[in-house]
Amino acid sequence: MAKSQDELKEMVAAKALEFIPAKGIVGVGSGSTVVKFTQAIAAQGIKIEGAVSSSNKTTELLESIGVKVLDPNSCEPYEVYIDGADEVNDDFEMIKGGGACLTREKILASMAKTFVCIVDKSKLVTTLGKFPLPVEVIPMAREQVARRLRELGGNPVLREGCITDNGCEILDVHGLTITDAKSLEDKINGIPGVVTVGLFAHRGADVVLYATDDGVQQKNKA
Repeated sequence: MAKSQDELKEMVAAKALEFIPAKGIVGVGSGSTVVKFTQAIAAQGIKIEGAVSSSNKTTELLESIGVKVLDPNSCEPYEVYIDGADEVNDDFEMIKGGGACLTREKILASMAKTFVCIVDKSKLVTTLGKFPLPVEVIPMAREQVARRLRELGGNPVLREGCITDNGCEILDVHGLTITDAKSLEDKINGIPGVVTVGLFAHRGADVVLYATDDGVQQKNKA
């Protein structure tokens, strides 16, 4: 019997508990699958020495279950970062930022020794780009960044009513077929006014856990 997306998220969140270090810091991302992960921590009574958080919402959730949230400046490098993705390809490259937390997620991913990506099977793709690519921008640069993104072949659309935890805006870039994610990540990050792009190619996942109707599967980067 096919499982619902909610059930798949619960399955992969439960599997991710195995990656929490017995001692040390865990990084916690954002999004609906990460909410399931946090709920599983509470349900299993798992003790965590401390956490670093990718968003204000995640911080509130962690503190509500008694987890001490630390300043990332005080704990680099740390052991494991656990987060979801909007898309992930066979090279462990991802699109992230559907929840508008991409900059803080990228910072935490860059600090972690191991990045564990937790998704359901629908997020696995051969080529990135069907999910609109989020780009966090400084508001005064929005239109200039949009012009540059159009030159790169995308159709940027302002995410209405969205202000990030950093006080910035999000352009969602439609119409891209991303065959060289590292190169595109560099090009977009080089546009003045871009805070960061939601391509996680240079620092992709080390482990991908993905939930299927038959259970949770694991892929490890060679």
